[in-house]
Amino acid sequence: MPMTRPVAVALLAAMALAGPAFAELPAAIDAPGATPALTVNAAGAQVYECKAGADGKLAWTFREPVATLMRDGTTIGRHYRGPTFEHQDGSAVVIKVAASAPSPDGSIPWLKADVVEKRGAGVLSDVATVQRINTRGGLLQGPCEQAGATQGAAYTADYVFLRKAP
Repeated sequence: MPMTRPVAVALLAAMALAGPAFAELPAAIDAPGATPALTVNAAGAQVYECKAGADGKLAWTFREPVATLMRDGTTIGRHYRGPTFEHQDGSAVVIKVAASAPSPDGSIPWLKADVVEKRGAGVLSDVATVQRINTRGGLLQGPCEQAGATQGAAYTADYVFLRKAP
């Protein structure tokens, strides 16, 4: 039986509230010497758009994340197109993926991303690297039949915001 939207949202929230349970970090996304500034849970969707590939065939292509950032069960920010992370204190970072590693359960990959833009003077102001770990879901499978159509795939993840070593 398909899951209804309210049930899916409740499930995602419960998973995010459980807190990070760190698995062993793959070498590809490790950031030796960096120190954590903040770790958050995220729940939301990876949004895909139906586009023609080089071969002319339509396929789902990642477009943007849309997620709520939580710490200790409280919303503290959001994650959106850019890809951007925005904290409630007004600080924000835009990232560019530097490396990835497969998720142990076949969900969206774990990532290491470099910060390429900063705004504000809050908790994210001295962040240099962001890791996405402990992912669940987020992959969209199946055919797309209309160019320009969008669809989201629910996901949860933990994001670790890292400062450079002193």
